[in-house]
Amino acid sequence: MPLVFIGIDPETGQADSPTVWVDETKQELVLQGWKAGPELQAEAASFEVPGHAVGIPDDEAVIRMPARMVPMIREACDALERAAVR
Repeated sequence: MPLVFIGIDPETGQADSPTVWVDETKQELVLQGWKAGPELQAEAASFEVPGHAVGIPDDEAVIRMPARMVPMIREACDALERAAVR
């Protein structure tokens, strides 16, 4: 099934485009955001969580999303929950 578009940051104009989608088949949020700068990546990579390795695996990324997109992220979560009950 194709991605379901939820929303795009209305304040980014033509150049930037933090975006939220839902993959109902895989039951996943798909987020496009700004790449984290080196300082933020280093800070995120340094977090220690019991039972997990420190660092960011090669197949993962740290992204930044504007807080104004929280309603879209909530909507995406709701869409996944609705899809799961079908």
